[in-house]
Amino acid sequence: MTLLALGINHRTATIEVREQVAFSPTQLEAALAELRALPEVHEAAVLSTCNRTELYCVTEAVGEREILDWLGRFHGLRVEDLSRCAYHFLENDAARHLMRVAVGLDSMVLGEPQILGQLKDAYQAARRARGLGGELECLFQNTFAVAKQVRTETGIGRNPVSVAYAAVSLASRIFDDFTRSRALLIGAGETIELVARHLHEAGVRRLTVANRTRERAEALSGPLGGEAITLDAIPEALVEADIVISSTAAPLPILGKGMVERALKKRRHRPVFMVDIAVPRDIEPEVGELSDVFLYTVDDLQEVIEENRRHRQVAADQAESLIEHGVGNWQHERRIRSGGELIRDVRARGEAMRDLSEQQALARLARGEDPELVIRRLAHQLTNRLMHRPTVAMREAASRERRDLLEAATALLLDESTDHSR
Repeated sequence: MTLLALGINHRTATIEVREQVAFSPTQLEAALAELRALPEVHEAAVLSTCNRTELYCVTEAVGEREILDWLGRFHGLRVEDLSRCAYHFLENDAARHLMRVAVGLDSMVLGEPQILGQLKDAYQAARRARGLGGELECLFQNTFAVAKQVRTETGIGRNPVSVAYAAVSLASRIFDDFTRSRALLIGAGETIELVARHLHEAGVRRLTVANRTRERAEALSGPLGGEAITLDAIPEALVEADIVISSTAAPLPILGKGMVERALKKRRHRPVFMVDIAVPRDIEPEVGELSDVFLYTVDDLQEVIEENRRHRQVAADQAESLIEHGVGNWQHERRIRSGGELIRDVRARGEAMRDLSEQQALARLARGEDPELVIRRLAHQLTNRLMHRPTVAMREAASRERRDLLEAATALLLDESTDHSR
């Protein structure tokens, strides 16, 4: 049996290909059943996100080609096209890859935390589909333990590396208590949506979203308990805003120096934190010349992001070391489990021989044969049955000069520390 990880991700495939290979929630149950039913596959789990689709399988030694063929058939893709962007890892490399994925080392954004939750969902789906056996169960449990250790012992998830995170991080340097601050967000695109979510999580409860269309502003602000306004209401909203973050596609600035200056007078010069994420800019550069205004641009954010990325890289190096330790633990548990299976098989064979000899001896006693002769025959017969295969194997090893097997037999069968015959 071989552990196999096979898939595509954002580094190997375009978004068009990733969309075609992704498994929707409604497809996943059927996909796991089909995958598990392949003759070469004994255990299976599927991880499918916007950036990757990966199959983790316990399979026959040559199973990767059959699994790739199945993946192409399931999604109606030519396997030749799929193979150009697919990768696969075996055994230790497969375990290492899964652990790197779990802690965010293989993600588009280094150290991003969402992937671990997605991996736990994939694990639960595989359990429900009865795709997990001892091999994958052990692998996933070791992976989750490593991910927890990495999150606890390194700073890989602490430093923001997105524009939205960086904007909120900068704001926290100006305001000690976000719960007392009011935020004005201009625009309603994806970046502003992320900014709104991060501000809300940081404690901002008074939030206003200004957008060209009020409906879109309401859709964004409503779930967070915020207020929606149109762009022409910005001058009034500026008076109350402690934090202003703007990201629109407007060709000309939305906030001019005069508008902000008038708002500052009404605010009695309470400080305002502003971030202009837009390109071209939404806030006139001259606004930064006003006292009590802390104005940052997207270039300033990039400096924060790069600094934080360097911190994450240090944490990533620490994570790699923890992963290697985790792979070692997994290998150790796997060897123990493999030894346990062998012990069970050997004991079952010995017990079957014992039961057969016992039944034959009892039958002879029932026929009235001499008990002493029956016992002697039982001992002789049981010894022959137990030693027949090892004796044949040792003779074969000797004829082929397999010293390794002979030394193993000596350690297993003639170790005096376990010899109770004396």
